[in-house]
Amino acid sequence: MTDVLRITIALFLWLAAFSGVYGLHGIACAYDWPAAPIGEASLFRLALVGAWGVALLAQLGLLLALRTARFGAASPFVSYVSVALAVAALVAGIWSLFPTAVLSACL
Repeated sequence: MTDVLRITIALFLWLAAFSGVYGLHGIACAYDWPAAPIGEASLFRLALVGAWGVALLAQLGLLLALRTARFGAASPFVSYVSVALAVAALVAGIWSLFPTAVLSACL
Protein backbone atom coordinates (compact mmCIF):
# COMPACT_ATOMS: atom_id res chain seq x y z
CA MET A 1 0.00 0.00 0.00
CA THR A 2 1.45 3.36 -0.98
CA ASP A 3 1.66 6.26 1.43
CA VAL A 4 -0.80 8.36 -0.57
CA LEU A 5 -3.35 5.54 -0.39
CA ARG A 6 -2.76 5.11 3.35
CA ILE A 7 -3.46 8.79 3.92
CA THR A 8 -6.57 9.06 1.72
CA ILE A 9 -8.30 5.69 2.01
CA ALA A 10 -10.19 6.45 5.23
CA LEU A 11 -11.74 9.61 3.82
CA PHE A 12 -12.64 7.82 0.58
CA LEU A 13 -14.29 5.06 2.60
CA TRP A 14 -16.28 7.66 4.55
CA LEU A 15 -17.32 9.31 1.28
CA ALA A 16 -18.47 5.98 -0.15
CA ALA A 17 -20.37 5.13 3.04
CA PHE A 18 -22.00 8.56 3.13
CA SER A 19 -23.08 8.30 -0.49
CA GLY A 20 -24.27 4.73 -0.06
CA VAL A 21 -26.36 5.31 3.06
CA TYR A 22 -27.99 8.47 1.77
CA GLY A 23 -28.54 6.79 -1.61
CA LEU A 24 -30.20 3.87 0.19
CA HIS A 25 -32.35 6.39 2.02
CA GLY A 26 -33.52 7.82 -1.29
CA ILE A 27 -34.25 4.39 -2.75
CA ALA A 28 -36.11 3.34 0.39
CA CYS A 29 -38.28 6.45 0.27
CA ALA A 30 -38.96 6.03 -3.44
CA TYR A 31 -40.17 2.45 -2.97
CA ASP A 32 -42.09 3.13 0.26
CA TRP A 33 -40.03 0.89 2.53
CA PRO A 34 -41.34 2.60 5.69
CA ALA A 35 -44.68 0.91 5.02
CA ALA A 36 -43.12 -2.58 5.00
CA PRO A 37 -43.15 -3.85 8.60
CA ILE A 38 -40.66 -6.44 9.79
CA GLY A 39 -41.49 -7.30 13.36
CA GLU A 40 -41.53 -4.16 15.50
CA ALA A 41 -39.54 -2.12 12.97
CA SER A 42 -39.88 -1.37 9.28
CA LEU A 43 -37.73 -2.49 6.38
CA PHE A 44 -36.71 1.16 6.06
CA ARG A 45 -35.34 1.43 9.59
CA LEU A 46 -33.61 -1.98 9.52
CA ALA A 47 -31.92 -1.26 6.19
CA LEU A 48 -30.62 2.14 7.27
CA VAL A 49 -29.42 1.01 10.69
CA GLY A 50 -27.78 -2.02 9.07
CA ALA A 51 -26.04 0.11 6.45
CA TRP A 52 -24.89 2.53 9.15
CA GLY A 53 -23.52 -0.35 11.20
CA VAL A 54 -21.68 -1.88 8.25
CA ALA A 55 -20.19 1.51 7.36
CA LEU A 56 -18.94 2.06 10.91
CA LEU A 57 -17.52 -1.46 11.14
CA ALA A 58 -15.67 -0.91 7.86
CA GLN A 59 -14.25 2.38 9.17
CA LEU A 60 -13.22 0.75 12.44
CA GLY A 61 -11.64 -2.18 10.59
CA LEU A 62 -9.66 0.21 8.42
CA LEU A 63 -8.51 2.15 11.48
CA LEU A 64 -7.30 -1.04 13.14
CA ALA A 65 -5.64 -2.23 9.92
CA LEU A 66 -3.71 1.01 9.53
CA ARG A 67 -2.23 0.44 12.97
CA THR A 68 -0.79 -2.99 12.07
CA ALA A 69 2.70 -3.65 10.73
CA ARG A 70 1.30 -5.12 7.50
CA PHE A 71 -0.74 -2.09 6.42
CA GLY A 72 0.93 0.64 8.45
CA ALA A 73 3.48 3.04 7.03
CA ALA A 74 7.21 2.86 7.61
CA SER A 75 7.34 6.61 8.12
CA PRO A 76 6.12 7.74 11.56
CA PHE A 77 4.64 10.89 10.04
CA VAL A 78 2.60 9.02 7.42
CA SER A 79 1.52 6.51 10.05
CA TYR A 80 0.35 9.28 12.38
CA VAL A 81 -1.49 11.17 9.63
CA SER A 82 -3.20 8.06 8.26
CA VAL A 83 -4.38 6.94 11.69
CA ALA A 84 -5.51 10.47 12.60
CA LEU A 85 -7.50 10.74 9.38
CA ALA A 86 -8.99 7.29 9.97
CA VAL A 87 -10.16 8.44 13.41
CA ALA A 88 -11.57 11.63 11.87
CA ALA A 89 -13.37 9.58 9.20
CA LEU A 90 -14.83 7.26 11.85
CA VAL A 91 -16.11 10.24 13.85
CA ALA A 92 -17.47 11.79 10.64
CA GLY A 93 -19.26 8.54 9.86
CA ILE A 94 -20.87 8.43 13.28
CA TRP A 95 -21.84 12.09 13.13
CA SER A 96 -23.04 12.40 9.55
CA LEU A 97 -24.84 9.06 9.24
CA PHE A 98 -26.51 9.11 12.66
CA PRO A 99 -29.53 11.14 11.44
CA THR A 100 -30.40 8.66 8.70
CA ALA A 101 -30.25 5.72 11.05
CA VAL A 102 -32.18 7.28 13.91
CA LEU A 103 -34.16 10.34 12.90
CA SER A 104 -34.82 10.08 9.19
CA ALA A 105 -38.21 9.88 7.59
CA CYS A 106 -39.50 10.22 4.08
CA LEU A 107 -41.11 13.53 3.25
